[in-house]
Amino acid sequence: MIDRRTFTRAVGLGAGTTALSLAALPPAAGVAGVAGAAGVAAPAGPAGSPVPGRTGFSRLARVRAGVLDVGYAEDGPADGPAVICLHGWPYDIHSYVDVAPLLAARGYRVIVPYLRGHGSTRFLSDRTVRNAQQSAVALDVLALMDALGIRRAVLAGFDWGSRTADIIAALWPERVRALVSVGGYLITDVEAQKEPLAPAAEHTWWYQFYFATERGRLAMEDRDRRRELCRLVWRQVSPTWAFDDAVFERTAAAFDNPDYAAIVIHNYRWRLGLADGERRYDELEHRLAARPRIAVPTVTLDPGRDPFTAPGDGASYRDLFTGPYLHRTLPEAGHNVPQEAPEAFARAVLDADRL
Repeated sequence: MIDRRTFTRAVGLGAGTTALSLAALPPAAGVAGVAGAAGVAAPAGPAGSPVPGRTGFSRLARVRAGVLDVGYAEDGPADGPAVICLHGWPYDIHSYVDVAPLLAARGYRVIVPYLRGHGSTRFLSDRTVRNAQQSAVALDVLALMDALGIRRAVLAGFDWGSRTADIIAALWPERVRALVSVGGYLITDVEAQKEPLAPAAEHTWWYQFYFATERGRLAMEDRDRRRELCRLVWRQVSPTWAFDDAVFERTAAAFDNPDYAAIVIHNYRWRLGLADGERRYDELEHRLAARPRIAVPTVTLDPGRDPFTAPGDGASYRDLFTGPYLHRTLPEAGHNVPQEAPEAFARAVLDADRL
């Protein structure tokens, strides 16, 4: 996530943390019954997460939505309440490879799209600006919901995904049943981004500044260099996550999208005010700069091992959520919460939908 806030590592359990196992929770609201739901929880490893081993999704599809042909994974019953899980950078849909079946077994229709510039998602026209400003990405998700006939959904995300979900919840709350946002309130105010942080915090954002240079752009356009860079980011922001080569390579395949470098570079330059957005999004960005409150039922998650986690156990953004609300800190999780702590993430979705 890139929101210029002072960083530290949160410690201890946040308010509202629960010891419930996922298996103890009931099926999705509005679902009469789900076969096998009582045994959905995977065997637990030392940190309480499911034992790794799942490598992919049961269903992959594509649909035309807005300016994109969106690639996405789907799990669960087609008539179940929808959950849309949104990945961040440098990640892809595999961040939810263990979360999706947990929610599907609870009766949810789980949709996990590749964001623009990632995986099998493609722009429909070569003439479309390769723009990755926050409002454009949010409109992609609304277009996907329309294309799939989803009127309302639980939105859940981390990093770019949290920001995107936050924006939709703030500006189009009628489309959101509930929200799960790792890192809290991540809507970007470009003007506020111009203020410097403490040197140690600036050091943590090293790749943001690297991407502002021609060297950084060239590195992202080179397949081997971008893989090396992204793997380094994984290690730095998830210091306790023992991922292996196979796990990384499954996600890194999504970086071979022909628009990947352009989208990533534009996103980070735009956030720093170094690249223009499109004028058609100016009105939305003006509304977002006012830091609109989020009133939908929300669970926020702070990963304790993520160097970008703000101090204060959620206090820095608590007043921006005005509806039913829970906050939890996951002391041993790093940045990629859904892949590092899938049961905790899935539990947050279920709890948000019941607030």
